[in-house]
Amino acid sequence: MKKISLILIVCLSALVVGCTSGDRARALKSGLSEAAFESVVGGDSTHLYVITNASGMEVCVTNYGGRVVSVMVPDRDGHYRDVVLGFDSIAPYVNVEGNNFGALIGRYGNRIENGRFTLDGKAYQLPRNNYGHSLHGGPEGFFAQMWQARQVDAQTLELTHSSPDGFAGYPGRLDVKVTYRVTDDNALDIAYEAVTDAPTIVNLTNHSYFNLGDHASNILAHEVMIAADSITPIDSTFMTHGTMMAVEGTPFDFRQPKAVGRDIEADDEQLRNGRGYDHNFVLNTGCDISKVSASIYNPANGILMEVFTDEPGLQFYVGNFLDGKVAGKHGVYYPHRGAICMETQHYPNSPNQPAYPATVLRPGERYSSHCIYRFSVK
Repeated sequence: MKKISLILIVCLSALVVGCTSGDRARALKSGLSEAAFESVVGGDSTHLYVITNASGMEVCVTNYGGRVVSVMVPDRDGHYRDVVLGFDSIAPYVNVEGNNFGALIGRYGNRIENGRFTLDGKAYQLPRNNYGHSLHGGPEGFFAQMWQARQVDAQTLELTHSSPDGFAGYPGRLDVKVTYRVTDDNALDIAYEAVTDAPTIVNLTNHSYFNLGDHASNILAHEVMIAADSITPIDSTFMTHGTMMAVEGTPFDFRQPKAVGRDIEADDEQLRNGRGYDHNFVLNTGCDISKVSASIYNPANGILMEVFTDEPGLQFYVGNFLDGKVAGKHGVYYPHRGAICMETQHYPNSPNQPAYPATVLRPGERYSSHCIYRFSVK
């Protein structure tokens, strides 16, 4: 009798374990394994979260760095394709130095000159991690932090993080909430909020690398539109200095859609400085989120991505530093210029440039930023 009872208990236990494993092993359009994202980083557990809509769009996000791991959308033939670069498991996100695939960026997206700024008469020094400047919050920016996650519903994931006063040199405690939502019209909607207990600077964005086609191939045939009449030009260290440059008559004129590769090898100082396109475009949409700020179209499969934002700027980067040595999802090595980043933002180095839109947040104020990546076919 005791032997029979023991067998029954073992069988019931196996059934429970089997159900749990089955839940974790659910088939995802991306082909990702949820179990591969189960780990511990800095004492906190990492997971993969899945948000979907009724029509089948699927987005996977990990709470390590708040990273968008995959975005599955249909092409003109109805085949679902993953349109962002990334990794198959949590380990490369943690261990591959300098990668920011899909990450939430902060406290300050883009660069601050020499990592220094002055606020209310007090000077602050940030970590310098890029040509002598501070980039994306430094080497321990939000992309390398653990976020608390709450799955609100099938279509919505809420991430929160508290950055303590003085972390990475930034003043004030910053409490951040970022909401990822898959909308009914096949968009990834990203809403940012933040509050502080002392004056500080904030510029949040997302660093997804988009390739709307074959991830083993470059994006030079992708057609891009950016609603911008000027850029903030850069020097050879990628730094802006408070000036504007009109795009008309230059390789930077994307006001009408054109292939990324059409002008990228032109004899142009700004292209040399950026090793290609890696520039902040000054949007002419007036921070009106109902207007299309930018778009990417892949003629090969018909996928169109439109960008909407209430931010004044957009960093357009085309994977100039990808070199074919990093193996991403499904073992694909990501080639030079293998993706497009469209980071909605305030301008680089704004804390040191009074002519640029301000990025100061004070107690009692609420920072907010909104970006929508909407997908369709044509």
